[in-house]
Order: sequence, then structure tokens, then C-alpha cells
Amino acid sequence: MDMRQLRYFVQIVESGSLAKASRQLYIAQPALSQQMARLEDEVGKALLVRSSRGVVPTENGEALYHHAKFMLRQLDQAVSVARQDTAAVSGRVTLGLAPTTLCQLGLPLLQHLRLTYPGVLLNIVEGLSGHLEHMTRVGQLDLAVLFNLKAAAELSCETLLDEDLFVILPADSALVAPGRASLTLREVAALPLILPSPGHGLRRRIALEFERSNLPLDAVCEIDSLPLLMHCLAQGMGATIKPMAAVHALDDNPGRWRTLAISDAPMTRPNYLYALPPQKLSPSAAVVRQEIRRVVREMVEGGRWQGVRLPAPAPEGELAAA
Repeated sequence: MDMRQLRYFVQIVESGSLAKASRQLYIAQPALSQQMARLEDEVGKALLVRSSRGVVPTENGEALYHHAKFMLRQLDQAVSVARQDTAAVSGRVTLGLAPTTLCQLGLPLLQHLRLTYPGVLLNIVEGLSGHLEHMTRVGQLDLAVLFNLKAAAELSCETLLDEDLFVILPADSALVAPGRASLTLREVAALPLILPSPGHGLRRRIALEFERSNLPLDAVCEIDSLPLLMHCLAQGMGATIKPMAAVHALDDNPGRWRTLAISDAPMTRPNYLYALPPQKLSPSAAVVRQEIRRVVREMVEGGRWQGVRLPAPAPEGELAAA
């Protein structure tokens, strides 16, 4: 099966006739019929029902038609973007980022886009994950990095990276002995913890691990503002559990913080890149989605984004998520 056969098949379904499709495709009708016979042979199912009134897809053919339309639209969009002069790509793109993602990805992404696609106006919206999920579902965002695989079922979604969670506290804090690289969850539970509120997705992820270990999760403060939370840590008020990206929230001096792994209950948080459906995604938004993946990969592989892992590449022959 190749893309040419899929194009032929889609045109036949939409024309409702082999004769009409052959004229649209500028291909002889016998050759078109032969291509469809090969396609049906490869699929192993009848895809078209031929009659004196024309051609209609079978149930299997209808399913293939919808998937083929999606794949062809993606291919056409990719070719269009590849052919464009970068200076010619223009438009406003709205991207939603959670605070920890923003303080790691925001500036490098903006700098990269200004250099490579100066015609793209990137509007970054910062918000807590629950608010961003709502904005994504109601169509207020073109793209968003979210932490819930089921945040918006009608949008396209792909795994961007996986974050590890760490205990974070000031480098000079006396709460943990110098030289420690990790703590047990029981030791973490004994610390004065400053955490997001219970409605926050990250708090629920942390609480789940404490519940599994039958340990209490008591916070001395509940703060949903990342800068304020990190300022409280800097003043020696306690420790927190966050992705390593949080150490960039106040400045670009991660050396002022200690990040300790949790040895007996490692916690991870997947990051998913959501986008509008292909038929609604503008060329400029498609470019930003492509460049987000590029910038993230370069940052992780270059050691500029630590405490995260890129997803494993898809097996050969398997289509990646659009």
C-alpha cells in the first residue's frame, strides 16, 4: 500500500464513480481499477461495491476512507511547510504552558522561533494544567503541553517527554544532610513540605504515591504560584516536590538549589503535546508544533533540560502520532 493508492481510493469514494475519478486523476479507468484491485488484495477485504449506479465504499472501505483522508491531509501539510520559505510562514499561534514547563521551554522556544520563523507571532498563555485543559477543549489554544492523556479527546496528542519529580530545597538548607543525593519517601514525609493545592494535578500525583506507601502527606503551605512557592523555599520555609525545571523559576542559577531523587518511590509526569485537529490547524501552528519537538529534543540531548527523558522512537514502519 502506498500514498498514491490511497489518493486514488479517496478520489473514487468522493467521485462515486470510477469513470469520474479517472477523469479527475488523469489516469485510464482500467489502470485505476487495477490499482484498486491491488489495494483490496493487500487489505484482504472488499473496499468498494460497484453497481450500475456507481461505486460506494463497504464498511471497511468507509473506515479506510476516513483514515486515508487524515493521512493525506497530514502529508500535504508537511510538504507545504517544507516548501515554504521560513520568512513566508506567518500567523498568530496560541500556546498554553504550565509554569514549570514555561520556565524551562518558554524563552528558548521564543528565541528559536524569532530566528527561524520571524513571521510567526507566538502568544504564550501560562496557566495551571486544569485551566489549560479547559482552554484547549473549548478551542482557545492552538497548542498546549498538558499532563493528562485524556485532556481533550477530540484533539491530536503525542508524548513530548517524561519528567521525573524531585525533592527541591535551597542548596544551603539544613533540612537534609550535605552529600545526600536521594531520600526515601518516609524521609520526604518528615520534611516541612510546600505543595500545590489538592486540586492541582501534580499534588494528586504526589498524593497517590504517599497513599500507596501508607504515609501521611502534610503540607505546611499550599501555593499554586510557582514563583511564590520557590521564594518561600529560598527563605528556608521548607522543601517541595517538583520537576527539575522548577529551579529556573526565579532565575537561571540552578546551583542555588538541591534536587534529590526519591529512592524508593520514583515519580514521573508525562508531558503531552496537544494540537487542534489537522483540519483546523493553521500552517503557522503546524510549524510551531514541529519546532516545539525540535527545541525540546535539542535541549534534552544537549543537557540543557535535565531530569527528563524523551519518548522512545516508534518502531520502524509504525506511524508516529500526528
